[in-house]
Amino acid sequence: MPSIRTALALPLAAVSLALAVPPASATGTTAVSVEEARLDRAAPQEILRRSGFASLAPEFADSLAGADSFAAAERTVARYGTGLWRRAVDRAQGRGDAGGDLSRDDDRPLYWSRLALTRELHAWQPRFTITEEGRNRLLDRLERSSRGQDSIRYPAGKGVKRILLTGFDPFTLDRDTRIGNPSGATALALDGTWLRTSDGSLARVETAVFPVRWQDFADGTVERTLRPHLPEVDLFTTVSQGRPGRFDVERTNGAWRGGFPDNENVSRTETVPVADPVTQPQWTSTTLPYAAITAASTGRFPVYDNTSVTELPAGADTPVVRPGGPTPGSVARAGGGGNYLSNEVAYRATLLRDRLGLTRLPGGHVHTPVLEFGAGNTDPATGTITDAEFVRNRLAIIAQVRAILAVAAGSR
Repeated sequence: MPSIRTALALPLAAVSLALAVPPASATGTTAVSVEEARLDRAAPQEILRRSGFASLAPEFADSLAGADSFAAAERTVARYGTGLWRRAVDRAQGRGDAGGDLSRDDDRPLYWSRLALTRELHAWQPRFTITEEGRNRLLDRLERSSRGQDSIRYPAGKGVKRILLTGFDPFTLDRDTRIGNPSGATALALDGTWLRTSDGSLARVETAVFPVRWQDFADGTVERTLRPHLPEVDLFTTVSQGRPGRFDVERTNGAWRGGFPDNENVSRTETVPVADPVTQPQWTSTTLPYAAITAASTGRFPVYDNTSVTELPAGADTPVVRPGGPTPGSVARAGGGGNYLSNEVAYRATLLRDRLGLTRLPGGHVHTPVLEFGAGNTDPATGTITDAEFVRNRLAIIAQVRAILAVAAGSR
C-alpha cells in the first residue's frame, strides 16, 4: 500500500484507483488475450528480433516493477506507449538506427511490440494494490499512446492544409501470422510529414492507427480520436486493406456489422452501435472528391469509385446487391467496403462529420490493395516473414496513398 504522504500527492482519481481495492487485485494475471497469445509463435518473434524491438517489453517490465504508485506507473505507461509510436514512426521514415534487417516501412513491429507491452501490463504485480479499473486505465493509456491517437498536432497559422489519416492493425492472423496491414504502414510512413497538393498548397499529414476489435469501436475509440480534430482539418480519410490489385474510394457506408471475427476471435452481427441510435442513419456517404481521385494518375494500381452496397429493400427481408448504391428506405447489410471494421470506421467517421455539422468537409474511406507476398512465399507454413516483392508492394501502396491524398487535398 502507498503511504499516506504518497496518497496525498496523487490526483484524487489516482488515489481511488490505487486504494479502493480488494487485496486479491494486487496481483497480476497469468491470463493473456487472444491477440497476446499469438506472440509466442515463430513469425512474431522473428519480426520483433529482426526489427530491434524485442528488448522493449523486458525494459518496460523492469520499469513497471520500479513504480511505487499508480501515478508512477501511469507515467511509465505513457512514456513507453508514446515512445513505441515515435520509434515506429521514426523507423518507417528513416530516422535513427533501423535496429535490424527488416525493411523500415514494415508496420508489424509496432503491432507485435504493443502486444508484448500489454501482456507485461496484464501480468504486472505492483508494489501497491490496484483496482481492475486502474489496470484498465493503464491499458487504455498504453493503447492510445502507442497508436498515435493522443499525439495528433497541427501547426498553427494559415496557409497550410491539414490532413488526418487513420490505418489499422494487421488482421486474420490465425490464417497467416506473418501478414501486415498496408494502411498501418502508410500511417507510420506519413505521420507528421508534409506534402505538396495538386493545387500547389502545402499540407501537413497526421495519422493514427485503430485496433481490429469490435468492442473498441463500440466503446467509441473512433469518435474519441477524431472528434477533437475534424473541425480543424481540411480533409480526412480512413484507410484499410481491401481487395487484391486495386484501390477503392468507397462511396457509401452502411450501419451494419456482418459478424466476421476480429483479432480477439469475437464476432458481432448487429446494427453498428452508436450514441443516439434514434437519429442513426442506415447509410452515410463519402465527401472525398472521388471523381478527381479516380481520374488522376496516382500509381501502379487502378483506383475505382465503388458505389455498390448490399441492402434490405424497404419492406423486404432478403438482401439485395445494389451496384448503384442504396434505394430509399432500405436497411444496410453492407457498405461499399463490406460490413467489417473498415466499413464501420468509415461509417463512424462520416457520421461524426455530419453530426458535427461539417457536411462540406471532404472525408471518407479508401481501401488499399491487399499486401501480397511474392510468388513462392504464399504458404504460411513454409514461407518467410518477408521478401523483395512484399516490400515493393508495400512501398508502392504507401506511395500511392500519398499521391491520392495530394489529389484529394488539392481538389477543393
